[in-house]
Amino acid sequence: MYTILRRHIEDEEWHWLIKQVVSSFHSTEIGVGLPLGNLTSQLFVNIYMHEFNMFLKQELKVKYYIRYADDFAIFSDNKIYLEELLPKMEKFLNEKLKLRLHENKVYIKTYASGVDFLGWVHFPHHRQIRTTTKRKIIKKLVGYPKKETINSYRGLLSHGDTYKLKKTLAHIFFMS
Repeated sequence: MYTILRRHIEDEEWHWLIKQVVSSFHSTEIGVGLPLGNLTSQLFVNIYMHEFNMFLKQELKVKYYIRYADDFAIFSDNKIYLEELLPKMEKFLNEKLKLRLHENKVYIKTYASGVDFLGWVHFPHHRQIRTTTKRKIIKKLVGYPKKETINSYRGLLSHGDTYKLKKTLAHIFFMS
């Protein structure tokens, strides 16, 4: 990451500050780095993965690609094309960014079966919230949830096909 940042930022004081921030977190499992959810880790993952974006878009000419942090999806109606992309992506990630694709999270699916991405299962004309996310929401909201939590979930649920879940939640609140 430091090499990538050096190409874009010349100021040495910034480099010193970035090293201070990154080296400030220690974990026995991974050593030095940033905890997930840390605001700087969110910024740095986007800077770091920008290299991958450019590789896919400019070198491999991938047309339908979306990424959020370290999660990404590539869409095509050609299964062979997608299968041929995998080793090229693995090689780039390993050699250039020292990353690996998660072996349990790489899959090729049809549009009709839905694409699980960022907590939602996306279909060509709608999206549904992931079943595990649905269960977590219900568990979190049963009892005496905070108003902020309710509003947060209302906002989340407004982005997909969640009519039945909203009705279930309204019933739970009415009964409690």
